[in-house]
Amino acid sequence: MTDEGKTVVEGRGENSLPFSLSAERKYLTVLGLGNILLGDEGFGVHFIRWFTDRHPDVPDNVLFMDGGTLGYALLDTICSCDNLIVIDVLKLTDTPGNVYRFTRDEIEDHLPPPSSAHEVKFADVMCKADMLGEMPDTVFLCVVPEQYQEMNLHLTPVLQDKFPVVEQALLKEMARLGITLGK
Repeated sequence: MTDEGKTVVEGRGENSLPFSLSAERKYLTVLGLGNILLGDEGFGVHFIRWFTDRHPDVPDNVLFMDGGTLGYALLDTICSCDNLIVIDVLKLTDTPGNVYRFTRDEIEDHLPPPSSAHEVKFADVMCKADMLGEMPDTVFLCVVPEQYQEMNLHLTPVLQDKFPVVEQALLKEMARLGITLGK
């Protein structure tokens, strides 16, 4: 755990930096996104912490990272992997707790267009990675939040109950890439 509270699990240990500065390319990076100050908005971060506690043995070519709201600081991490799995919320008018899987092409219809450098969204970071010719093959595992507009440090019970569902979806994606984890 770093001073910023960012969980980075790389190989079998913890990295003290909130993002990767190494030139070592990872086969897979699993990135949890979200703002933990806004309740369900922080699902990706809470999930990565929960998942890495349950699965501490990680192959050296895999990185699990709490990406929080790091914005462009994630660019190095994203550009340093072959495959990326993003865990996040998807703000839709839909039943809270519904889980979706999208490829990058499929999710682009649900993302806001790139904005200014003053307000960095993950779509902006992906756009920059694309411009550099370094955007990895990407899959999104997203859950519909119940509450995300008011300040709250906790997930709603609806989203907490989705951890095992997203865990199974993530393990399936990892197996598709030839990666299995021991429990």
